[in-house]
Amino acid sequence: MVRIRLSRGGARKRPYYHIVVMDQRDRRDGRSLERIGSYDPALETQDRIKIDIERLDYWVSKGAQISERVKYLKKYSLDPENVKTRQKVKALQLEKAKQKRLSKKQAEAAPVEETVEAAPVEETVEAAPVEET
Repeated sequence: MVRIRLSRGGARKRPYYHIVVMDQRDRRDGRSLERIGSYDPALETQDRIKIDIERLDYWVSKGAQISERVKYLKKYSLDPENVKTRQKVKALQLEKAKQKRLSKKQAEAAPVEETVEAAPVEETVEAAPVEET
């Protein structure tokens, strides 16, 4: 069975993916029938996802199955507003992280009042002498 899926490339901790057509039994990075696009998760621009939609549709018409991730990438790449939305979300995430760091620094810088608790006093109860009969 032929599948359209991602094949990983790039350096360690710097992933780069090719969108490829290959037999589902082949290794993830093995020999592919055709490269129809690319996906670079490090980019925040419109060049992040490149897919040849005509070739994708051709292979689907021949019976190839699309992986879940490639379906999402196809849907995402067809809507140019997604890049703007993603940039807004990233900006909000960075702002929240900045606020969290500031509040943490302020909490550490504030003088810490230590309350000294009095040590609990243990009362000793002496047993009454037992009379022997």
